[in-house]
Amino acid sequence: MIKGLYEAHLPVKNLDFSIEFYKKLGLSLAWRDDDTAFFWIEEGKSWLGLWQGDEYQTPYHPSLRHIAFEVSYEDLKQSLRWLGSIQVEAVPFGRRTSIEPFIRPNQGNASVYFNDPDGNSLELICYVPIPDELKRITDKLSFEEWEKLIDNHNNH
Repeated sequence: MIKGLYEAHLPVKNLDFSIEFYKKLGLSLAWRDDDTAFFWIEEGKSWLGLWQGDEYQTPYHPSLRHIAFEVSYEDLKQSLRWLGSIQVEAVPFGRRTSIEPFIRPNQGNASVYFNDPDGNSLELICYVPIPDELKRITDKLSFEEWEKLIDNHNNH
């Protein structure tokens, strides 16, 4: 199921300063919000996530204990079944309560999360081609919601 490394993460103290630094290294800014930024390492294939914050204020900063593995879209759709078959439980992401895989239209990817035996955050993630007019959607969508939305979009 795992095809390669999708992303790595680093904590940063000042996101704006770090963005300028990584631009100087030749990385291309892919996406940012108030406290995170993602740079392409290899465009369309792998990226680096920068997370602004004081990692000492919390017992664990997600950027220090997280790896995302690249999988295919179809594999991600079957990920809960696969994880169950190897006795691994999926966990909700962030404030979500559902463990179901979900689509992030504004980022062009889909994910499901789980932990290793030491509590490190692991993710199965795939790229999802997003039409430009749907990239404004910031809600996280289930595969069912996404596929209905994309079918409606393609039929209009």
